[in-house]
Amino acid sequence: MQILLLADVESEYLWDHFEKEKLEGIDLILACGDLKADYLSFLATLATVPILYVRGNHDGHYAVKPPGGCDCIEDQIVSFRGVRIMGLGGSYRYRPDEQNMYTEKEMARRIRKRAFALWRAKGVDILLTHAPAHGV
Repeated sequence: MQILLLADVESEYLWDHFEKEKLEGIDLILACGDLKADYLSFLATLATVPILYVRGNHDGHYAVKPPGGCDCIEDQIVSFRGVRIMGLGGSYRYRPDEQNMYTEKEMARRIRKRAFALWRAKGVDILLTHAPAHGV
């Protein structure tokens, strides 16, 4: 399976100079956050594969206008062709009252709430995050 992974910067190679052939062979697109909703919507209209995403710390605008044709897997475990993917977006809180930013305690709570789902899924193969997991 070939997965295209996107994060933080909209690629001119795909957006400004798009050719459908550039996505040939891609089975799934994963977006790790801080991408314009219009960019992901554009890819969703031209790609024939699912686009799964999590929000980054600068994606507060997704609440008003989420990317069309894409699936947010925030705080979920989904399976694609037998590959288990867990979405856990956001980043470490470095400003108060900011969306998609979490303290260590808040993030630990999010993970604890998924404990049963993780057990039931027998773990995950891909952890889709915006910020690196602890120790990575």
